[in-house]
Amino acid sequence: MKLRQIMSGLCAVVALVGGSAQAAPERPLVLVVPYPPGGSTDILARIMQPRLSQELGGRPVVVENRVGAASQIASAFVARAEPDGNTLLVSFDNHAINPAVRNNLPYDTFKDFKGISQTVRFPLVIGANPKVPGKNLAEFLAAAGKEPGNKFNYASTGVGSLNHLAPEELKQRSKVDLLHVPYSGAGPAVQAVVGGQADMTWLSFAALRGQIQAGKIKPLAVAGEKRLPDLPDVPTLSESGFPGLVAYSWSGMFAPAATPDPVVNKLTTAFQTVLKDAEVRRKLEEAGFEVVGSDGPALDAYVQNEFKRWDSFIKSSKISLEN
Repeated sequence: MKLRQIMSGLCAVVALVGGSAQAAPERPLVLVVPYPPGGSTDILARIMQPRLSQELGGRPVVVENRVGAASQIASAFVARAEPDGNTLLVSFDNHAINPAVRNNLPYDTFKDFKGISQTVRFPLVIGANPKVPGKNLAEFLAAAGKEPGNKFNYASTGVGSLNHLAPEELKQRSKVDLLHVPYSGAGPAVQAVVGGQADMTWLSFAALRGQIQAGKIKPLAVAGEKRLPDLPDVPTLSESGFPGLVAYSWSGMFAPAATPDPVVNKLTTAFQTVLKDAEVRRKLEEAGFEVVGSDGPALDAYVQNEFKRWDSFIKSSKISLEN
């Protein structure tokens, strides 16, 4: 009798605990974006957000913007987060470039994160003020090469950014000098080109589309492997005389390094499924993204390769990384 009472009591406790666990709200999946609302990474996260929640069985998905220090604030936050799969970094191309251009990062790019999926990539587009000479990059460089000194300049989103390093590689290969003028983001860089304070900039098509359509910026070249469907008459850098010179912005999802593999694998599958969704793909492509949907090891390898590329270039070219 006493044994039966004990067993009955244990069953009640188990039932109570189980009921409480079922009643407790599920923790949201937090996608930490290193940039303000409206930027490329933020747009990407918010396009995926509702479909990702659905794929995770209705689990809430929250986009959290942690802005500053060229994504270091957001990256450090995720690196130190509980490795339970509830907090992910929505990375940008500077995730791979930062360790090449910045000393004393508050995290280790290669030890503190575990890749989940490279979600998208998009080639930079070279957009110029309409008064700049030439209908395309080859014609512009021919004209600029005849001018003494660095008469022409380009706007970037900051020292050490992709749209600083890629133009520097073009300068090195073309032997045409261009003055680098860093701005505080894509918006100010675009406005500088429109207003004539800067001659050109290298940004995503999404960032330049409106001004290109309005005739306030003319596209000179695409820094991708092929021409863009929306810019069929604009040649690639390879077609402009610079084979192999490509510059893709990209975004990927990372978890803290100690996150268990089964959790990471589940998240990888969820993101890959979301990225195959026809409506999600349509929205991403309309925003200028090229869907990738890789797995975690492929993303980690991509980061290593991008770091090696730009680290080698910086050391060999000895470009200035001073503001």
